[in-house]
Amino acid sequence: MSEQMKVVPKAEKVQTGVENAKALAEALSQAVADTYRLVFKTHAYHWNVEGPLFYAVHHLTDAQYNEMFPAADDLAERIRALGQLAPHAMADVMKLSLIKDLAALPSTLEMVEDLAQDHAAVAVRFHALFKLAEQSNDPVTADLATRRSGFHEQAAWMLRATAK
Repeated sequence: MSEQMKVVPKAEKVQTGVENAKALAEALSQAVADTYRLVFKTHAYHWNVEGPLFYAVHHLTDAQYNEMFPAADDLAERIRALGQLAPHAMADVMKLSLIKDLAALPSTLEMVEDLAQDHAAVAVRFHALFKLAEQSNDPVTADLATRRSGFHEQAAWMLRATAK
């Protein structure tokens, strides 16, 4: 194998005027982890939903996990643009994420309420990322955090409205 094929990724200093790249990357890594965990949970509920709300919840969750999956890539690529390494192991994703699984498969209404709470919690985390990005002279990450928090706030609202 050539030496070129043995390159191991490593963090590097990037000179773009952004301060606190390591702290930003840590917060972005949490966002990647939250997004991946929420994609899976949303997809699992999508597969297993039943009852009178089946159609509405099935289609709502479909739209939500399809929106979140590419967002995880955007977040991870922002980490790399900051010269840091993105999460690379599922154990890291599990450890970094605030998303937790329920002990048993919930009812449809509990699924909707659980997802609404998760989206709200993730939105709060994105608000904190926005503040850190602003303090770190990083308008790109601030913009990304604004867009992501907006999505999660809207997702939480739609789920709450469905659960009524």
